Amino acid sequence: MAPDPLTSTAVRLRRRALTDLRAKSRPVHDPERLTAHLRTVHQTVAQLEARIAHAGVIATDPPFWDLVRAAALLHDAGKIAEGFQRQVLPGGEPWGERHEVLSLAYVDLLAPATGWTGEERLLVATLVASHHRPLFSQNTVAGAKPALDHLYNRRTDWQQAFGVLPTPETGTQVPRGLHQELLAWLAGFLATDPPLPAPGAPTLADRASRLLDEVFTAWRGEQDPDRGLLAVLAQGALTLADHAGSAHARLQTHVPLPADYLERLPFIPHRHQREAAATDGHLVLTAYTGSGKTESGLAWAARQLETMPGMPRVVWTLPYRASLNAARHRLERDLAYGVTPDIGLLHGAVARTLLTEALADDCAPTKQDARKARARANVMRLFTQRLRVATPHQLLAGALAGPVHSSLLLEQANSLFILDELHAYDPEIFGRLCAAMRLWEQLGSRIAILSATLAQPLRALIDDTLHGEVTSCQAEPGTAPVRHRLVVDGLPLTDPASIERLRSWLADGHSVLVVVNTVATAQRLFGELVDEVWAACPDDEDAAILLHSRFKNRDRDTLENRLLERHPERKPGRPRRPGGLVVATQTVEVSLQLDFDRGAVENAPVEAVAQRAGRVNRRGLHPDGAVEFRVHRPASHRPYEQAAVEAAWQALTTLAAEGATTLSEQDIDRLLHLAYDTDWGRDWEKRARAARDGFTDEFLTFDEPFLDRSELKLGERFDTVEVLHREDEQEYRDLIRGKNGDPLLAAGLLIPLRYGQLKTHKAAYDRSLHLFVIDGEYDTVLGLRPPIERDTVL
Repeated sequence: MAPDPLTSTAVRLRRRALTDLRAKSRPVHDPERLTAHLRTVHQTVAQLEARIAHAGVIATDPPFWDLVRAAALLHDAGKIAEGFQRQVLPGGEPWGERHEVLSLAYVDLLAPATGWTGEERLLVATLVASHHRPLFSQNTVAGAKPALDHLYNRRTDWQQAFGVLPTPETGTQVPRGLHQELLAWLAGFLATDPPLPAPGAPTLADRASRLLDEVFTAWRGEQDPDRGLLAVLAQGALTLADHAGSAHARLQTHVPLPADYLERLPFIPHRHQREAAATDGHLVLTAYTGSGKTESGLAWAARQLETMPGMPRVVWTLPYRASLNAARHRLERDLAYGVTPDIGLLHGAVARTLLTEALADDCAPTKQDARKARARANVMRLFTQRLRVATPHQLLAGALAGPVHSSLLLEQANSLFILDELHAYDPEIFGRLCAAMRLWEQLGSRIAILSATLAQPLRALIDDTLHGEVTSCQAEPGTAPVRHRLVVDGLPLTDPASIERLRSWLADGHSVLVVVNTVATAQRLFGELVDEVWAACPDDEDAAILLHSRFKNRDRDTLENRLLERHPERKPGRPRRPGGLVVATQTVEVSLQLDFDRGAVENAPVEAVAQRAGRVNRRGLHPDGAVEFRVHRPASHRPYEQAAVEAAWQALTTLAAEGATTLSEQDIDRLLHLAYDTDWGRDWEKRARAARDGFTDEFLTFDEPFLDRSELKLGERFDTVEVLHREDEQEYRDLIRGKNGDPLLAAGLLIPLRYGQLKTHKAAYDRSLHLFVIDGEYDTVLGLRPPIERDTVL
């Protein structure tokens, strides 16, 4: 059998042709050619343009997409080098140089014939140079790949790097005939004539050196923020097109949200739902739990899809990761019109790992290429859908800059963000979310905020943050049924008298919801009651369920499904349901449509108390009418601020002293007013504004757009992290990197924690997995049990 002309070690530089040039080492038997890859990435940019169009700040730069397309065509031209071509042969040795730097020579050669201005030429060169590595970094983190300015500087021997072959061979990295063939091919795509060879013209190495120095000079130091933002968005467009092109994935054009969504509802829409569906632009909707906020948000989004350019993406956001899967499953159910809708889940830790691996150097040893190809395919599965569930923290990772993050930032342009249940547990987090809203608006996106509890200071901050008009919709006063008999109890829930009351409710056949503030308290109360509940219902494993966020995501999914099956919303005319016990932390406050006969909760910030009440007699259909909802004074304010908990308690006791015995809409409004009309409330507003402005200045002002800031650890600012139990380490590796792996299944192994709890769990950071690995006792009933337990996990 004749040797393969692409793999034979007898191949010499003079025998190569343009059609022989590889872009990748895989597939092994028919590797992707360089011209095919450049053409594919060039075409993929058109898909991005069709989705995002000229939205927001991109509209201020009409050549934006043309320049991204040019960069897509030229970004890998440097792979023509013989060093790279030998590297991607089976068993090839690493070249040791950056192909994207040599690609700059082709930008320099072709720019004069394209008609680009100096600024446009610089942007194309910048995108080509930075699509794998940042230009600059603040610090060289141990184990991290160095930025380009660390690799190429005044000590670089450019002719040795890009001009000649390594010894003992002789010749050039790019032979003249092959160079002219590629140059003609590129010029044809750019609709121009290839430049003619000229005596004494600079070498390719000289051109690359000169243009890279121009790029460094142009972007070093402080820049105009608007110019910087556009440059980062362009980098994100090229990086994402490269991901998609390498994975041979197409971005979805359909969205599972029909324009007539509101008319398809199986009931007559409420007035606030019709108003949301008629709104163009930003929306704030306040409506009591169970009044159809989700449908209102979807109806608003359906309207915006008809009035915005391109093909907007819909992103349903929740403040914390723990509720993502429940929200995704609910949307899949509510939008199932004959088929299960394809709804994406942007899972932070897994997405970060896959993005990092997908951007691994093409100049890496070829034994890693198979893993890299799988990472690219998997990461595109997290980017293709037009309806997605995520947290703002995951989205704002794009603000860190650098090619790993810029594609995340671009994805937020021309999108619809629905912020479901925007809680204000922490003024710093709320302020950062406001900073995110301001950025999204700048990117041409629109925002809808849905909440049952939105105090006036929060609403004022939202109005002050967004430049465009914000339409307010509110459920009609008096439309909510009377659902609760409010009791304010000074005894802790762990007091023997409180526990005995829970036992009596259970003995009477009631379904009982107990919500506490810490995982330790939840595990303790569950242990006090579970045996007798299971003894009374030996054939029903769901008679008693513990739910908190310190479960593996896949175990939490299972628990949520069991909960929804066991304690669904009560329907009119349905017979009395079996009792049962659920002990939970804040995990039940968002996205779970649960319904219980009785509720006993620990006092917390006022919004949390109202959300907990929304899971008891949810629609006011209990046959007994209003049911008891008891708020207990906790033994400790943890994990909340003491002042926030005390303000809520003062508001509750004041409301009770005024004679209130319910938690109607008016009562909740009164609670919010009482809690925020305090020194704590006024300080809360000041801190939230300071957090918004500080976060904007530090992260969302793009005056140093190509400075990699990964070491700033954005996750710590949101006090959230996902960790892996050591016993699951090998399974996780197989799922994110294996041939038949699945990124969402890998996410199922992760456990949410707060950064402050990493030390308690003796967490160790695994650089190969890009996440923390912990030890500790874990089981599927109680979750993770650390040796010291104080704080809950949201």
